[in-house]
Amino acid sequence: MDFGELIERRCSVRKFLSKPIEEEKVQLILEATNNAPSAGNLQAFKIFLLYSQDVKNEIATAAFNQDFIREAPLVMVFFADKDASAKYGTRGRDLYSLQDATIAAIFAWLSAVDLGLAGVWVGAFDDGRISGILGAGDSLQPVAILPIGYAGESPGQAERKILKEIATVIK
Repeated sequence: MDFGELIERRCSVRKFLSKPIEEEKVQLILEATNNAPSAGNLQAFKIFLLYSQDVKNEIATAAFNQDFIREAPLVMVFFADKDASAKYGTRGRDLYSLQDATIAAIFAWLSAVDLGLAGVWVGAFDDGRISGILGAGDSLQPVAILPIGYAGESPGQAERKILKEIATVIK
């Protein structure tokens, strides 16, 4: 599929089939994520891949009881690795690592959609609880939870703003 079609197919899916994701597809998602651009090519992010139902349950609770997280066959949690971008000072630690993790998560999501899977971006969670559940170090900041699986619903695209509301042209 072409990129425009991929972008249009991407939507937020919060209901998943219980069908497991093939390991080959998970590998392709990780390879796409590994190709995401990053500041200074430092790849200042870490990803936790969660299959354990017990851990997914804890993550869903720490994400303010967003129960659809429990249903996804795979939950990816993206962390900014602040130490990995420390060479750029405060801006690297506080911003570049966050951008790296965000871009990596988007690459993962779009790759999943390209492979016939679905997902949803989860940004509402208790940072400390997520880090504690996963045993993440102090330099890791949770950025996004990405439940992935085969769609159990077809919500379609949400209504979008008209372009002149989001883009300013300066000539």
